[in-house]
This record gives sequence, C-alpha cells and structure tokens, in this order.
Amino acid sequence: MRNKITLKKIAQELNVSISTVSKSLKDSHEIGKETRERIKAFAKSHGYRPNSIALSLKNRKTKTIGVIIPDVVHYFFALVVNGIEQVARKNGYNVVVALSNESFEKEVVNMETLADSLIDGFILSLSKETLKKQDYYHINESINQGMPVVLFDRVVSEIECDKVIVNDFKGAYDATKLLIDKGRENILLLTTEDHINVGRLRTQGYIKAIQDNGLSLENHLIIKVEDSQGSDDDFTELENSIAEAFNKNNKIDGIFAVNEIFAGAALRVLRGLKKVIPKDVGLICFTDGLISKYSYPSLTTVKQHAEEIGKAAAGKLIERLENDNEDLKYEQKVIKSVIIEREST
Repeated sequence: MRNKITLKKIAQELNVSISTVSKSLKDSHEIGKETRERIKAFAKSHGYRPNSIALSLKNRKTKTIGVIIPDVVHYFFALVVNGIEQVARKNGYNVVVALSNESFEKEVVNMETLADSLIDGFILSLSKETLKKQDYYHINESINQGMPVVLFDRVVSEIECDKVIVNDFKGAYDATKLLIDKGRENILLLTTEDHINVGRLRTQGYIKAIQDNGLSLENHLIIKVEDSQGSDDDFTELENSIAEAFNKNNKIDGIFAVNEIFAGAALRVLRGLKKVIPKDVGLICFTDGLISKYSYPSLTTVKQHAEEIGKAAAGKLIERLENDNEDLKYEQKVIKSVIIEREST
C-alpha cells in the first residue's frame, strides 16, 4: 500500500521547513522560484492531496469531530472543549482532541493526522506561531476540499469559515472602565504580543478606555510578553517587568491582565511589594477560571462563557455537516462577556 504524502513528508524529503512547503504550494513569492517549482513538482509526482482529504468526502460520515487547541495551560480552552463535547454527545458525535502546543508545524501535522482518521470536520483555535507566520494554507485547503472548519477565539479574516468569538475589545474596555470608575488613574496592562489577535484587541480596548476617560496613556504602563505556554522563563520575565513598572511609577493603582495566569503573576509581585489588594491596587483579568475563583483575594474577571463558545462552535459545525445546502452562508457568532466582581477590585 502506498504511503500517503503529507506536508511534513514533503518537507523531510526535500530538507526544507513545513512553512516553506506550505508557501510554495500556494505559489508565495516569499520562496524562490526554483525552490517553489521543485516542491510543486515533488508534490505532484507523489500525488499530494491537501490534508489527505478524499474527494468522496461527502459519501462517508464518521460522526467524529476533530478539535485542535493551542494548549492546556489556560483553563479557557479546557472549558471550550467541555462545551464542544456536550453538544457533540447530544447529537451522536465523537470528539478527538489534539494540541498544537502553539506550533504551526504541529497544527499542520495534527490536521493531516486527523483528516487521515476520517473525521467529518474541524473546530480549532489558531496557534500563536500560525498567527505570527500568517500562513493559513493548510486550513484554507481543508475548506476548499470540502472539510468544514469552525474557528473560535483566535480567528482571522483570511480564512472564510464559521467563527465563534467574544468581543475582546469591549470586554477589555469595560474591565478598564471598571477600574477607572473605582478611582484608579494609573492602570498597568499585562498583555500578549500583537500578533495574537485577542491580545491585540484587548490592548486596543484598554487604550480606548484610558483615552475616553481623559487619563494619560503611558508606554511604560503596557507590558507585552510572549506567554510561551506558561514557561518558567516567561513568568520570571513577566514578574520582573511588573516589579520594574512599580519601581518606575509608584502611583500605579490598578492592573488589567488579559488572562488569569498573568493576573496570578501580578498577585505574587504585589505581595512581594507589600501592596494590599484592593486598597492599594485594584486587579481585574480575563478568564473566569479556578485561579480567579480561589486566589486570595479572589479576582474580578471578564467571564467569556467558554463552555458557551464550545457549544456554539460544535452546534455550527454539526449544522453545516448535516445541511446539504452548499450555499449556506458563513456566520460569525459573538458570545457576550460579563464582568464578575470579586474581592480584587
């Protein structure tokens, strides 16, 4: 039996990266013409088919959904998967979950592996590396081959499919405004690098709230970190940056963190600085998870309703799988977030 050819196998055979193969197959001029032609010729001669999806896709149904999430560090993704499984089970579908570990290559390989396993469709949140590379060939080819895809949380306009999100801009605006309404005037933002769309939108929401309320926007009050799946180095860097911000500005009286892991780092630093929460510093974050609920003091959060996101994503995918109407328009569903006030504000 002939082995199926994949992006990973092409990359290995030609001693190039998966990203180079991906870009060559979509004829990107970022890759030299000679390399592009060599890769395309190899792919054609070996019968490469994107994601190994059979053309007879519609003639076989396995009642199985493939889910790819970036990590298991953030409680948010665990709750999303729980919501997906609830709806899938109710409709007679099985769920297979894979981790990209924030890697473009693993995301591509996972899609190929799950497609080989004859799943009916994908639900996924894009890895940080995929967003940074802005390379969505593997996903768009899946869709073009007839494999339905639903994106959640981390979505991009370059992929035309159903999407489920929260309004990250508004959630961040409301969180910052809550701190301002409580008299906070020097608010520190803990966020991710801008290539992560949710972090970028939350940063924009924070900035707009600061500006709308006549406060001074100070660059040293915005700390951006890579957040590489909760590595010790990242946490140490974040904690050092927070401590440095307080050394530069002892008037900091509020902190808005884009996730509860960043908020947990802030708690550690504030204790070390002998700051009393919320008397000296108010603290609010996204992700209403276990850290937020059981920290001392408990944390005020922007609740994203992660389970509802999962349920909506699964419902939309199943609707598309069971609807024969090929002209069914793609939808972007926005799940409303709410602020849960606790002891930290």
